[in-house]
Amino acid sequence: MVSALEKGREVAQILNPDLEQFLTEKYDGLLPDFTESLIEWAYGRHYSREGLDLKTRQICTVAALTVLGGQTAPQLKVNIEHTLAAGASRTEVLEAIWQMAVYGGVPAAINGLNAAKEVFDSHDQAA
Repeated sequence: MVSALEKGREVAQILNPDLEQFLTEKYDGLLPDFTESLIEWAYGRHYSREGLDLKTRQICTVAALTVLGGQTAPQLKVNIEHTLAAGASRTEVLEAIWQMAVYGGVPAAINGLNAAKEVFDSHDQAA
């Protein structure tokens, strides 16, 4: 039987192969075992569940972070990256963000669009 941590590591590898190392270097010195807990809980127990594919889960995450507003911009950018890695198109990301104008307001959607633009511009510059 595969553990939740192993499942989480599999999902993290799909979305961002450097994620676990990045989180370990940034946060585990402050909060020991933070990374392992996050990978196991969020990715191993939520993102790896049956019922929704990974792309749909990521689109839901982008929508939720958009509605929460501008203070989530760093996490929103990371999750836009993950959503693209999960197979979503830029149009799908933008439409999910824009749909949230109905629920979180136009300012929240504009903040989300700004985050998406930064991610897309970064991709375009790297290409």
